[in-house]
Order: sequence, then C-alpha cells, then structure tokens
Amino acid sequence: MRSFLIAALSLCLAAPALADWQQTLDAARGQTVYWNAWGGDARTNAFIGWVGEQTEAQYGVKVVQVKLTDTATAVTQVISEKAAGKDSGGAVDMIWINGPNFLSMKQQGLLYGPFANDLPNAQYLDLSPTSAASVDFTVPVDGYESAWRLARFVFNYDSAVVTDPPKTMAGFLNYARAHPGRVTHPDVSNFMGATFLKQSLIEFVPDKSVLQAPVTDEAFAATVAPLWAWYDELRPLMWREGATFPENQSVQQQMLNDGEVDFGVSFDPASAAGAIAEGLLPETVRVFVPEGGSIGNISFVAIPYNAAHREGAEVVANFLLDPATQAHQQNIEVLGSFSVLDPEKLTAEQTGVFAALPSSPALPKRDDLGPTLLEPHASWMTRVVEAWGQRYIK
Repeated sequence: MRSFLIAALSLCLAAPALADWQQTLDAARGQTVYWNAWGGDARTNAFIGWVGEQTEAQYGVKVVQVKLTDTATAVTQVISEKAAGKDSGGAVDMIWINGPNFLSMKQQGLLYGPFANDLPNAQYLDLSPTSAASVDFTVPVDGYESAWRLARFVFNYDSAVVTDPPKTMAGFLNYARAHPGRVTHPDVSNFMGATFLKQSLIEFVPDKSVLQAPVTDEAFAATVAPLWAWYDELRPLMWREGATFPENQSVQQQMLNDGEVDFGVSFDPASAAGAIAEGLLPETVRVFVPEGGSIGNISFVAIPYNAAHREGAEVVANFLLDPATQAHQQNIEVLGSFSVLDPEKLTAEQTGVFAALPSSPALPKRDDLGPTLLEPHASWMTRVVEAWGQRYIK
C-alpha cells in the first residue's frame, strides 16, 4: 500500500507557474481550512484526514473537518453571518455541499466564485455545459463549486441469502410480498431515504423530462401519483410495517449485517467492498442497481462568500482534483469512490495508476452500474419529502 501511494503521489503535477495561482499558494500558506463535511462515514473521514496531512506537507495548509449530520447546519451558519453583517472572516471555509443546499446558497449569493474552472487541476475535468461536473441537480455550477468524488445510488444484498434481488423499484413490492418485513429504507428526512424515493419516482414517472424543471403545483400531483400508489402497497410490508425507519444508511447496513433486513443502500458503489474489508458485512454481500441504471451525481465542495481562509480552501479543492489524489481516493483500500476526472485528459502514466488499483468481488465495475440517471431538480425532492411526511407520518 505504501509503495502504491508513493508511486501515485509521484504523478502529482506541480501547479502551473501562473502569477495568480502562485499568489493563491502564497496567501494560503499557514491557513487552516475548516471543511464542513458530513461525518457519518469513517472511511470518508479518514480520507479527509489524509487530505489535510498532504496539503499541510505540500502547501502549508491545514484541514480541520467540521463533522456534520446535516449540510444545512453549515448553510445556516453562513446565512446567520450574512444577516449579522459578517461579510468576511466567516467560520465556514469549505462545504461538502449537496444539490438543494447549493441551489439555496447560489440563489442567495452566499457562494464565493466563480473559482472552480480556474483551478489548475480543472484541466482534467470534462467541463462541457451538460457534463456532470458542470451541472448539479439540474442547476448550472457556473464555477461556484468544484467536483471531488463520483456517486451512484446502489443497493447491497447478501448473495448467500437473496438469490434473485429485485430488478426494478417496482420489483421491491413483489419481493416484500414474498418476504414481509425484509425491506426498508433510511428515514426520508435523511438524504439516502429521500434518494430511495427519488429513484422510485424516476422509474414511475411517464415523462421523466418534467423532473428536470422546477416543480409546479399543476405537475406535482399527477407526476407523483404512481409513486404513492406503489408506496401505499409497499409500506405495510416493510420492516416494522413501515412505522419506523433506520436513521441512516449506516444503521441500515448494520441491520443487513445482522440479518434483520435483506438490503442496504449507499451512494458509494465501493461501500460494500469497504465494509467487507473492515468486517462490517459478510463476504457474500454484493451490489446491484435497478435495470435502466440509478441516480448518480458528483459530490462538490463550495466556498462561502465570506470564508476566512478562501485561498486555503482553493488549494484544498485543487488538491482533490489531482490525478494522484483521485487515484488514492478510488483505491478500495482507502475509499473506493470513482474518480471524477475525464480519462481522456489523463496521461498514459496516470491512467496506469488507476488500472493498477486493487479490486474486490463486491466492487462493481462501471459497466455493471448501467446508465447514470439525472437527479431531479432539487425543488422536486423538497416537495416529495414534505408530501411523504404529510401522508405517512402521523
């Protein structure tokens, strides 16, 4: 492992000798970047810790992870600071941000930028207008956030127990009829529970293009009707008759490991392989996605408009895009998240590092995941989650 890391890091390209980037590097030295990021995954937390070690050694930039349970906490902090007139010296330097919160911050003018397309390592991204690195939940990025990891919605199951997993979201109803109490999803207040509903909604919607535009009252009722019809039948057949749900994906993974339910969920195709390596799941656990593909997106980092250590945050964002960093991140022994880089923009040597990464029977190949389905516009999910609560939470 150590030899691989050294080889990978040797491929790091020095930042271009551009005066403006050198000024950023000079200003960043000695800064501590407070990276507000979801703290619910130990491997991700360890990776962020590694990033901080590397940026401090190479650029003199420390990283402190502010572990969040909800990204909205960081957003609320920035909103409060703006209301108080604190337009500089803010407490939040960088956020691992999701689509709805990005939309909210962008609309309110709470983001620094545009900066992302000018990072030296942005040269390795596909930044065409419709690429995944340029659009977040249908909202144009416009350089106000920078990509760092690829995500795909997947299901995990124990192949020693489940020999024929559902092929579609509709198929979960048939499975639940045959195996009552064995299907569940994270609470819908959690991102992963909401994504379970999104994946289902996309499958049941006759005209999927309607989900790419902001929701309207006229479109909502008719569009979600097939989803509710399916869920009304599924819910009483779920774990604990759908009266309660696991708090998050980690809790559901433990339930899968304990044999309490038959499926786990993740937005990381490598999570099962990683959990197996850590002894958290049986070695027979495998990954599947519904026929026709699953929701996918890129995880981004953004810098608030009043960040106290903006230059340091830019250095960290640029480091996250380095081919060596991306290869280290994709290593199943580290994190296993697929790279956001465009393979066509890499050198043969850099491509070779990715090709040499270790694998696992529980680690799907990209071709196994099928097409990447577009996230609905963020307003759809807000409305669906609210409606779900009104219908099913008494």
